[in-house]
Amino acid sequence: MHNSEAAFLQKYDRRDYLSPLVTVDAAIFTFHNGQLLVLLTKRSEYPEKDKWALPGGFVDESKDSSLEDTVQRKLQEKTGVKAPYIEQLMSVGNQHRDARGWSVTVAYTALVAWQACQSFVENVSEVRWEVYEEALTKDLAFDHIAIMKAARERLKQKALYSMVPAYALPEEFTLPELQHFLEVLIDKTIQKKSFRRRLEQADIVEEIGIKAPSGKGRPSTTYRLRESAKEFTFIRNLEV
Repeated sequence: MHNSEAAFLQKYDRRDYLSPLVTVDAAIFTFHNGQLLVLLTKRSEYPEKDKWALPGGFVDESKDSSLEDTVQRKLQEKTGVKAPYIEQLMSVGNQHRDARGWSVTVAYTALVAWQACQSFVENVSEVRWEVYEEALTKDLAFDHIAIMKAARERLKQKALYSMVPAYALPEEFTLPELQHFLEVLIDKTIQKKSFRRRLEQADIVEEIGIKAPSGKGRPSTTYRLRESAKEFTFIRNLEV
């Protein structure tokens, strides 16, 4: 018998007990050339060797003080940048998803700007951006198709009542660029006037400057998200 918790913990050895494998996996999205992209990484080891998968991996107790630390560390390894937005999506655990044994993964969704990490991704052979619809047709490792679908649905819902999707755009963006991305996410056309009025009333974007046109056309005003935008939610969903 132990007469104190300290005495109990001194003799406790967690290796005496079987425990499941614990990993994190992240569905990382960005927006480029009018398309929603998801980051995939090619597995170099068994199980599921040479299959494409969502980036992720095991918690490293010597480096990570939380699951969020693990996710950001893995994202930085694959993209070269720290994701400005990550959100825990769900957890999945069973004895079938991983050939190594009973496995639990904590899944996240993350957003990064394509411009911020593309030069890094281009120089890593086992990492690439894939158009979301094309990624759905691939034989991804483990249960990553299901995780990716759940993350895409979460992003769609976020687009209806928040500005979180804007974190997949460059730090400076135009309102037409923001509106187009939201339209891609919700698969519907947004009313321009009500969209602009919605942003003005919420006061969650601030004007930065003028963007010169790439060809013919007028210069565009550029904006960026205010710090408060990450936690902001609209009272009503987008009008479509």
